[in-house]
Amino acid sequence: MRTILSFILVAALAISSCTSNGDHDLSSDLVYNPNSASGNGDPKNLPVFEFEQDSHNFGKITQGERVAYSFRFVNKGKSDLLISNVSTACGCTVAEYPKNPIRPGEEGFVKVQFNSEGRKGIQNKSVIIVANTQPNTKVLRIKAQVILPESE
Repeated sequence: MRTILSFILVAALAISSCTSNGDHDLSSDLVYNPNSASGNGDPKNLPVFEFEQDSHNFGKITQGERVAYSFRFVNKGKSDLLISNVSTACGCTVAEYPKNPIRPGEEGFVKVQFNSEGRKGIQNKSVIIVANTQPNTKVLRIKAQVILPESE
């Protein structure tokens, strides 16, 4: 009886883990990935990321402090820019990005938040953006020196 109950529990967990949350899915036909697509797209007509800067140093921050920075970019290309995914190196770093197309000449922001809870010393974190650009990835970096709070 215990074996059957264990099997049912494992099967239920396996089935529930296979379901997808459609809120974050982006249809592959929406993003032309120039590195893997075999379409007839002219590279001159692709969107182009132009960031004001691709790194930011928060300087010294106290352990437990949360800091944020918005990386500004402009689409300097000739077609709509679509960001399909943004990933961070660890759970202490979170990124927000535009979900709608950025038209040529328009600007957008990738907001990066860093939580220094449980961290100390120099912290270097990467944020990887996947978009319909050439190349199809862009790496943003943040840095901070996390110091321990002074005791009273």
